[in-house]
Amino acid sequence: MSVSDSNPTMPYSAPAARNFKAPLFQQRLLIPLGVLMGMAGYFGPWVNHRVAGLVILGLDLGEVVKFLEPIRSGQMTLWREGFYLPLLVMSLALALHAFRPSFAYNWPTRLVLLGIAAVAALNMLPPAWDPPRLRTPEFRLQTIWIALCLGAALLSPFLALIPRRLAALLITLLALPAIWLPVRNFLRGCPRWVNFITPLTPGWGMYVMVAGLLVLLIGVWRPSAAQ
Repeated sequence: MSVSDSNPTMPYSAPAARNFKAPLFQQRLLIPLGVLMGMAGYFGPWVNHRVAGLVILGLDLGEVVKFLEPIRSGQMTLWREGFYLPLLVMSLALALHAFRPSFAYNWPTRLVLLGIAAVAALNMLPPAWDPPRLRTPEFRLQTIWIALCLGAALLSPFLALIPRRLAALLITLLALPAIWLPVRNFLRGCPRWVNFITPLTPGWGMYVMVAGLLVLLIGVWRPSAAQ
């Protein structure tokens, strides 16, 4: 005999309530988890080696690629800024979801998420940067992306009013090239990253970043109880 049978005035509905909230609970966890995995992979080694000085992080690729001889000579062309797309999509994903009412993050969690979004954005800065350098054609697109991400973090409470499916579509349109372009460009230039290391295989960072962005995509599209 169930609790509801023994006392009709006190229906037992706790399991139903838990089932109703489960997809939303998973969604609000998957998005931060995907971003954290993606950032761990991005800051992890894409070219690994037992000698620390020969390790190349995903964060370094946008700068290292400029010094490859095929790039300098014009024999091979790569869209250098494509290596920063993962940072762009991860920062915007957090800004779009930190204040989403259905997720009901508390204020400390929201501030942490926006702090991570700001860290992702600021890592698009070139090394030894200064304001005049950011305005040069070489770094202009990175500067625009940084400003966009930081602005989105500041406007996060208002961006949370965007319909969930529209926000998911925006993240998807950014995440797919953020997965494809860095990996494609890296694998094209892989034999030339460190030409005296053989055999050269991608480090774990590339795989973890891709996995993180896929988790992020699952999170933004997972059906929630509250739309």
